[in-house]
Amino acid sequence: MPELPEVETTVRGLMRYLEGERIARLTLNRQDLRRPFPEGLVQAMTGATVTTLGRRAKYGLIHIDRGSTMIFHLGMSGRWRIEPSQIEKHDHLVLETGSGHVLALNDARRFGSVDLVDTAALDSWPPFAAIGPEPLGNGLTPRHLQQAFAARIAPIKQLLLDQRIVAGLGNIYVCEALHRAGIRPDKEAGAVSLAALKRLVPAIQEVLTESIAAGGSTIRDYAQPSGELGYFASAWQVYGREGDPCACGSPVQRFVQGGRSSFWCAKCQK
Repeated sequence: MPELPEVETTVRGLMRYLEGERIARLTLNRQDLRRPFPEGLVQAMTGATVTTLGRRAKYGLIHIDRGSTMIFHLGMSGRWRIEPSQIEKHDHLVLETGSGHVLALNDARRFGSVDLVDTAALDSWPPFAAIGPEPLGNGLTPRHLQQAFAARIAPIKQLLLDQRIVAGLGNIYVCEALHRAGIRPDKEAGAVSLAALKRLVPAIQEVLTESIAAGGSTIRDYAQPSGELGYFASAWQVYGREGDPCACGSPVQRFVQGGRSSFWCAKCQK
């Protein structure tokens, strides 16, 4: 947390304040987050113009006209604050634009990160080099999953969380997609039929698209750059609903897989 929809919502929220804007000042209020801020970040960003913004997996991308991209990861508790009335203790990076906008990267737990990479070399940047296809792009297909799962005995849910297979998926949305597709989370990935994978791919895409439209899911710390919460949690069918009735009437169940909670319906998911 935040997962793909929350990062996508964040990037879209930043666009109206940063796209086409000159960075008048970048201030670092500490030396590091999860790791040190890149050497030369302030010099590279100050005076540069933001050309476009984007997202790759759970990373946000701020492209500038100097051939570089500032990459941010929100970690567990990170969020951007737009036009804050005052700079707070956990506003570790602050951007000021030429037109007077102020944007603060706030991260109380400091599990996030900021990197500066040559834009032309983004695909070979180590975290991106071996990453799988974007789930909302054309690269995620039933055949791709069938090939990735072939002869694998690991549970399908754990493989869907493997960023080398699909980029950007997290625990919440994998639980929800598997429920929609009628696949139990502990089923051996290699035993999942092509027919089931043909249900799974659109289920993944639908749940992500619906969450983005709702501004993501707020559990504890996440908020959109506008300060609004994400409202997709109200549409969860299984995640966080242990003991509640599924749409079919059976109780939602919970068990732990790989240190994460899996929520599912034994009647709907086979």
